[in-house]
Amino acid sequence: MDALFHPLPTTPLPANTDLLHLEDRPGRPVTHDSCALEVMTDLRVLDPVSITEDATLDAAHALMVSRAIRLLFITDDDGHLTGLVTATDVLGERPMQRIHQDGKRHSELLVRDVMTPRAELDTLMLKDVSHAKVGQLIATMKQLGRQHALVVEHNAHSGHHELCGLFSTSHIARRLGVSLNFIRVPQTFSEIQQRLTHPA
Repeated sequence: MDALFHPLPTTPLPANTDLLHLEDRPGRPVTHDSCALEVMTDLRVLDPVSITEDATLDAAHALMVSRAIRLLFITDDDGHLTGLVTATDVLGERPMQRIHQDGKRHSELLVRDVMTPRAELDTLMLKDVSHAKVGQLIATMKQLGRQHALVVEHNAHSGHHELCGLFSTSHIARRLGVSLNFIRVPQTFSEIQQRLTHPA
């Protein structure tokens, strides 16, 4: 088998070779009319970073810092996706609310105390995203009032849906060179009551 393939030529490493991090690599210019896939984090080629529900908030924050990310996928003991947690969840008002409600110390708070459970997550279908523009995606995320949007595709072989992509307003903002700060607008009475009872 080896006789069928010829080795490639090699050359000494050039003296002016630079080490570029992902965020330093020049990408194609992105505008509101660009294909939405241009700003999607493709989880088919990047391994999603996850943590278990019973991990502490401090552990979740440390993992985010070490990986330079602002979102973690949450799994149960069997490795099944049960939700997600963002840096805003970890560092925002949710921990203080749980401290007041449950009488816990911050060091006792777990990821499950502040995570967004799977049942409350909205997703986009890859087939829709593939034909959408960045401007449409921004309008969608603004309507949802979220900093992140998940993308799924249907696996015809298994019959299941698979998480294949992630959108982040901070990433989109960097690519566009603009600010995208969305404020979550309460959509239900319970959410409004929560805001009134526990103001930021």
